[in-house]
Amino acid sequence: MDISSQLIDIVGQNRMSNSQEELFIYSRDSGAQASRQVDYVVMPKTVEEVRKVVLLANQEKIPITPLGGGFTLSALVVPNQGGIVLDMKQMDRIIEVNEINRYALIEPGVSQAALQSHLKKHHPHLQHSTPEAPPTVTVVGNALIQGHGHISPRYGVNSDMVNGMEVVLPTGEVCKIGSSSVSPSWFTRGPLPDLPGLFIGWFGTTGIVTKLSMKLFPKPAYREVLAFYTDDIDLISEGIFEVTQLDLLEDFFLISQEKPDWMDHVFFIIIISGHFEEELELKKNIFKRLFREFKGGSAFTFVEDLHPSLEKRFLDVPPLAALAADFRKGGGFEYTGAILPIDKVPEAWKKGIEISHKYSMICSYVHQVLLGHSVMFGFNYSFNRADEEDIEKTRKALDESNQVTLDLGGMIWKGEVDAQRMTLERMDPNTVQLIKRVKKLLDPNGIMNPGNWEID
Repeated sequence: MDISSQLIDIVGQNRMSNSQEELFIYSRDSGAQASRQVDYVVMPKTVEEVRKVVLLANQEKIPITPLGGGFTLSALVVPNQGGIVLDMKQMDRIIEVNEINRYALIEPGVSQAALQSHLKKHHPHLQHSTPEAPPTVTVVGNALIQGHGHISPRYGVNSDMVNGMEVVLPTGEVCKIGSSSVSPSWFTRGPLPDLPGLFIGWFGTTGIVTKLSMKLFPKPAYREVLAFYTDDIDLISEGIFEVTQLDLLEDFFLISQEKPDWMDHVFFIIIISGHFEEELELKKNIFKRLFREFKGGSAFTFVEDLHPSLEKRFLDVPPLAALAADFRKGGGFEYTGAILPIDKVPEAWKKGIEISHKYSMICSYVHQVLLGHSVMFGFNYSFNRADEEDIEKTRKALDESNQVTLDLGGMIWKGEVDAQRMTLERMDPNTVQLIKRVKKLLDPNGIMNPGNWEID
């Protein structure tokens, strides 16, 4: 029996395809990376179906790539060596929301919008950390690529919020990790050997997550946005330090854009929240006082009358700050997520302007300050999808941005294959070998998303 027939036997005729029209959709993503071959697409609905597909792929030595929302922009879920794309979007159950223990147990196809809507309707006093991304982005996918959300400055990146998971290993075994391995409750990942790290940040090369428990957090009744700006790039690091020292934030990001002219400043956007109006007012007055006293009060300017449309944009969850980017004709948008030490931001800012101008692009930044004393610094580039020359310029700008990130001692977030190679070249050699051994142990036949974190 051929592979198509065997996959149909597992999931049914309507959830397997090898038609060129449908494979085309899975052969690329929204970023600037080149398209690649896909041979089969499968949409499982159960853990058992996932397990059977993995067993078949392992037996036949067929590459298999798990896909959530597919919005990484760096082709992480576009196969490098063809094979099966395992589209997880039909596994979309919100299995449990435990209000007292504050966690949600979900399947990998649950979107950000679905969980947000479910909590709003059934658990209005709770929230999850929502990334600045389209609503169809999956919660599990964002956590597994170590993504951030709108409360990351307060609680950390979303991978920090993982309590545990159920994983189908490349050899077909199904494992429960975290408290669920010894308890009916999914409330914590420790104190046990920290096995979730074997699947977080590995880009689907070590297993397929079929359930995930994520921490939920209190949802305050009141929120407000404050905006301050400066033209002195060298003050950014110290300004971030002072703001975060107060430990009163919900969200905190920097935004700048060369066009229109009024956006050509370094804006500090601070989101505060509170359970009571008095709490909110106190926080607002404290931040105003901080900037009044910072460097004698002349370094930053408070935006007294923030336009209502901007206020809404910044207070939306997620805050759609990226809408300020200059989207060119053709609709292409790409960025490299640099995770940088705070003291390196001014240098990265200046280098980013140089790279943008080198490739005739308007400079645009959105940077979120993360809990853990670092910044997600986005080198943002718009391009025309119908213009191959424009796409190639974007790829070169990305490459240079990635080099700058590593030169500054930072790390590339959800990097494309070339960025992964750059990282491995800089990495401690013994750590590289450890990664190789872990992959070989879990995936002896090398079927899981090959080409990612590839080590010769």
